Formats: sequence, C-alpha cells, structure tokens
Amino acid sequence: MTSDASHSPHRTGRNRNTATRVLAASLALTATTFGVAGCDSAAAGTLEGSRLELPVRGGTAVVDTASLAVNARTASGRELVLSGPAGGGGLGKPGPVTRTGDGASWSYPAKGLKVTASSERGRLRIKLRADRDGSVSWPVTGTDRAASALQLPRGEGLDVPVRDAFWNASVEKGGLAGSTVDMGEGLALPLWGYSMGRGTGGSGGGAGVSYLTPTDIGTSLRFASTGGRLRATAAHAFDAGEGTRDYEVSFALTDGNPVAPAADYRSYLSQRGQLGGLRKKIRQNPANGKLLGAFHAYVWGDTRTASGIGKLKQLGVDRMWLGYDAGPGPMNAAAVRAAKKAGYLVGPYDTFANGQDPKTADSPTSAWPDRVYPDFCIRKADGTAETGFGNRGCYLSSRAFEKAEPRKHYLANRTRSMVANGADSYFLDVDATGEVFRDHGKGHEMTKAGDREMRLARMRRLSKDLVLGSESAQPWANQVLAYDHGSGTPTADGLWKLERDKKNWGGYFPEKAPGAFFKPVKLPAEVATAMYDPKYRIPLYETALHGSLVNAERWELSYEKLPAHKTTRALLAMLYNTPLNYVLDGPTLEKKGAELAALQKYFSPLHRAAGTEQLTSFRWLTGDRSVQRTVFGDGALTVTANFGSRAHDGLAGGCVDAKLRTDKQPRRLCPAQLNG
Repeated sequence: MTSDASHSPHRTGRNRNTATRVLAASLALTATTFGVAGCDSAAAGTLEGSRLELPVRGGTAVVDTASLAVNARTASGRELVLSGPAGGGGLGKPGPVTRTGDGASWSYPAKGLKVTASSERGRLRIKLRADRDGSVSWPVTGTDRAASALQLPRGEGLDVPVRDAFWNASVEKGGLAGSTVDMGEGLALPLWGYSMGRGTGGSGGGAGVSYLTPTDIGTSLRFASTGGRLRATAAHAFDAGEGTRDYEVSFALTDGNPVAPAADYRSYLSQRGQLGGLRKKIRQNPANGKLLGAFHAYVWGDTRTASGIGKLKQLGVDRMWLGYDAGPGPMNAAAVRAAKKAGYLVGPYDTFANGQDPKTADSPTSAWPDRVYPDFCIRKADGTAETGFGNRGCYLSSRAFEKAEPRKHYLANRTRSMVANGADSYFLDVDATGEVFRDHGKGHEMTKAGDREMRLARMRRLSKDLVLGSESAQPWANQVLAYDHGSGTPTADGLWKLERDKKNWGGYFPEKAPGAFFKPVKLPAEVATAMYDPKYRIPLYETALHGSLVNAERWELSYEKLPAHKTTRALLAMLYNTPLNYVLDGPTLEKKGAELAALQKYFSPLHRAAGTEQLTSFRWLTGDRSVQRTVFGDGALTVTANFGSRAHDGLAGGCVDAKLRTDKQPRRLCPAQLNG
C-alpha cells in the first residue's frame, strides 16, 4: 500500500454461520453504544498504581501508565484488549502520574514524552507531546484473541476477516501483510477499527473498537500477519520541522458493526463543527443541487459539442456532471449552454499543482505566467525542486501562490479564463488528496499541515461560485467540496503497475479517445479481489461523509473500463447511493447510451431523495455477505443488493431493490440485463 495511490489519473464471508453473522446496526441506535453523543466528562475515573480507569461510552477503559497498554471492560462485563504495550523497545520508566479533572497525565522521560489521558464525549482520548524528535509505535491493535475483522478505509472501505488467507498474504500477492500505509495520504479517512467477534449489531452481542488519529500527518499504519492473523500497529514520527510533535489517538467502544468506526468519526467531525452538509452548500450555491441524481462523465470528441449534449438529453438522461480536459478543443460556450439548458453541470479539469517551462509545457494547465515556474517550485531541504508527477516540471507551492495572490491574481485569472465559456463547475485535481508537501523554498516555507491550509483557502474561494470537486477528497476538505472523484475506489498496489503498462492498459492516444480511458481491461485476479470482491467491501467513507459531498470512483476506471465488474460496480453504486463515473465519446454514447440512461433513470430519484441524508445502517443479510442492505436517513431510502448467484427473499442474484419511504413496492434493477 506504499504506492502513488493519490496520483492523478488525469496526468497519467465465506463463513456460513448465518444466524450469528447477520449485522443489524442501525447506526442511529448504535450511536449510544460507541459514544458519539457526549458523556459525563466530570467522571475522572480511578488510579491504582499504574492502572488508570476512565469511563467511556459502553464501559470502562483501562490504561497501563507503565506501558500504554489499553484494555476495556464493556457494560456487559466483557474484557477487551484495545492495544498492546507500545512497541519499538518500549517507552522507558514512566514519571509520576498526576490526576486531572477528566483523567491523568504523566511522562516518559527517556523518550521525552508527556502523556495525557482523558474521557471526552464517551471516548478515551490519549495525547502524546514530544520535546524532541523521535517516534513511537502505538497503539498495537488486533492482539485480542477475539478480534475477528479489521476495518480499513482504503477507498470506500474494506472489512477484512483477520484470518483471511488472501489478506494475510504479502502485498505482492494482493494482501496486506508487511505493508505500511500513510494515515494522511494512503487512507480515505484517518481511522481503522476491529470487530471482536460478530453479534447482531445494534441489538447487542457484538463488540469492537474504533481508532481515530486526528494527527494523521506523520502517522502510519503497519500490517503484520502473526500466527495467521492480521494485526495493525500505528507509528508516529515526532518531528519539529514537520510540525508533528503532537500525536493523538481517540478510542471508542462499538457494537462490532463494520461501519461503526466511520459513524464514530462522523460524530467526531460533527461535534467539532468540521462536518459539511450538501443542504447548506445547495443553499449557498443552488447549482450544487444539480449533483443530486447526476451521473458523472468526462467527455471527448463529439460528446463535447452541443449536438453530443443533445443526444444525452434525447436518451432521457435528466442529470449529469460533465467534465473535460483543458487541452485542445475544450467545450465551447455553445456546448456549455446546451449542457446547462439540459439541467447538467459542466466544468473543466484544472490543477494548480504542476508547473513547467511555458515554452515546452505539455499541458496548458502547467503553463503559468511570469516566473511562477521555477520560482514557485516546492523545494526539498537540499534546495532541489520537488519533481512533478511523471517527472514533469515541478510541484508548485500552495503558499507561494497564496502569498502572491493579492497582488498577482494568478489563480483567480486562471479560473476566470477556464470558466469564460460559462461553466458552472470545476474539478481541481489533487488539491484535496492526502498528497501534501513540506516546502523549504525561500519565502514560501511551509509544513504539510500548512499546505493543507493553503489548499483549503483557495478551494474555499472557488466553492463560493462554482460546484467544486477534487480528487480522492480527504475529510479535512469535506466542508469546501461538493463532489470528489476517487474516494469510492479501494485501489490496490497492483492497479498502479497495470496502469503503467501502456500496451495493455492503453496510452494517451488517439487524442479524441485515449486508450487509457476507453480500452477495456481485465484486472489481475488479486487486484480484482482486493478492489471489487463484495464480501470485503463496506461503506466507511459514505457512513462518514454521505450527505456532505458526492463521492464517485476514479475517472480512469470508468464504468466501461472494467467490463467484468460492471454488475458489481452498479450494485455498489446503488447500495451506497453514489453515482457511476463514465468516460464518453461519440461511439461509446452510441453503443452504451441506452444502458447509461437506464441506470441513471433508476439512480436519479434515489439520489435526489437520499443524497443529502446520512447513511444510518449497513447490514449483511447472509452469512456469506452476498446480500447487503443500507438505510439512509430515518428510512428515506432502503437499498438491498444481492451480489450472489442465488435468489434471497425474492431478490434475484445480480439485482438490487430500492425503496423510498413513499414507495409501496421496491424498485428493482438488474444491471446485467441492460448490458448491450
């Protein structure tokens, strides 16, 4: 998982014990289980020797101040191991423990660490502050013998049984063992979780733990297979220059439902005023409302014209987001007017991240006026420029742009020229990804956290008048974005290797229909399993952020790019209430337009009803996980998808039923029947 997973494509259940595996988990109910609605923080717990007990929602957390081992005792009396002792040689002898109003504090002098542990809003919150550079390996998770599954927000999300042979294999074979992922860059959310055996979700019997790392910059998660079981150990690098001398982990007890860690995180964001809402974004800019019910597509060739837009409309497509490259032949004003008249959103692809010599730049988005290149290049500690994606030019400093903007208006001028055709949307590549930089460039020095702040500032300006999207949006950008492309895809390392194979994947020619986007591809078996096997897929990202922004898959993985996975991807999109993402040219629209229109017609009323709602429940209805159900809001929409080959409760394999609150009968879709 240590790959270029955030790099832009634009630049380049097997257990049959059904009765015990069915998960209920209406999260509106389980919220009270894992502590998202507050807690009596005045209860400071007890301290006996090195044993610090603190109240948390659903039980009591027990911290060993000598080793940072963390256990818990649930309200039902069950004992859980939340973390083993800190690894990496330990922490050394602790200093004396001082009681605080909501917990305790102590130190590890040998490591230069000060620790505070407290009970906050039902969670155990542990903060470490270092007075010197160094590192710590903690928490050490998955060590409880009852641990049954690991929840990991790789893309939309995965639930990995800890004994699963596929995931216990090495990363070269598609598994997790031996790999390390950057919490701030390689995961869609700064969290992970474990289930401790599987009960019946919200109705009791299960247990689990959520781990949140608000200080995700400088934090990584390492996976190991120990005795055939997956364990995950976090590590944090304390670095004054990087601004990462503080490290925080919040623990919450859950009911063991696979999406409970993400529900916990949603509540965490909401409690801190950091959760955006589509309803508010629509009030501020009504054009955002056109995202509801829309599929997304990048258009090429004839589909960039007013005539091409007319063909989409004639097919019965009532909502679309249409994007186009900034290269030769962008959509003209007539095409944009046609799109807007049809009720579609339309906007250019742009990036503020790359700079090249204007005389030789291979893309207009990389050519800047004056001396933006090379003066704004991000500089490493040795003064050399941070080479841009694909060894093209350099990455440009967001702080350099922000400092220059009041006088030079480089970004405002760029945006103004890009939407001069009347476009009402904008896709700003990579700004919201986890790939941020430390800059040593004289006059525009910044940390990675500073890079985030600068990017947020410019995205906030853009979002005032444009329907703004970015790539693989991290949650820290959820308040400024209306949509994202990429966080819906649990990308595997093998995908990047495949995409670099231009012979099999396709290159960037011909110009009007590049093979990289239009050539059908078969994924290697291990990549297909890691990305699209439904028994491992769970909606973590949607549980955290559905109703805040609209999330889709990566655009180089258009719906037609992977023919073998079309049915699964369509079912996942309907189950998660997320749009399909296409790449369209004239021939594709001619051949696949009727199928697209049928899928969009099914999706549109569902998304209009639930696109602004929270995902409140996720369940497996069968022991093999082949039948899954989601609920949005307080029953605004209920979706049941059958990924298997056999019918379940009248729902045929490969089909999905969706029921709005006002429906008397479910609406059924069987995607394979539409495939022309």
